[in-house]
Amino acid sequence: MLFKEQKQLTVIANDTAFPDKGIGKLVVDGRLKKVIVSHIGTNPETGRQMNTGKIEVELVPQGTLAERVRAGGAGLGGILTPTGIGTMVAEGKEVITVDGKEFLLEKPLRADVALIKAYQADTAGNLLFRRSARNFNPLMAMAAKVVIVEAENIVEAGQIDPDQVMTPGIFVDWIVQG
Repeated sequence: MLFKEQKQLTVIANDTAFPDKGIGKLVVDGRLKKVIVSHIGTNPETGRQMNTGKIEVELVPQGTLAERVRAGGAGLGGILTPTGIGTMVAEGKEVITVDGKEFLLEKPLRADVALIKAYQADTAGNLLFRRSARNFNPLMAMAAKVVIVEAENIVEAGQIDPDQVMTPGIFVDWIVQG
């Protein structure tokens, strides 16, 4: 793993996976200090560590999570959303009223490093995704300082139709064969 010796990491992801897969392995190894996720339900170890104070969990509604990452990538100061008003999600957050309707100000999310899984990459870093991988990966590529892509298939530059590119190579720093 890229971060073999790293500890006290903060991870932004949809969830903390299962204990034996992906981010779940980092949870089990005790290498995370904080996760910003939409749920932790598939990984009981995350819940145990949260309840003992070993890991901080920031739960964010899935759509809001995606928009916060998008805002980070676009250089915005945040987003306004009605999602979470009147719930625990709103605790400690600024509420702004626009035209008589209340919104939460959600701050943008940015990362030092993004690890992205792509179906196909060309040697210039242009990416194609399959299924749900197209949801967060393009957003995260724009919101990180360094982007490392694990691609199932790597082809020569120009072999991906430009009209099909989901993330342009300008956002990609490294490509590894998956």
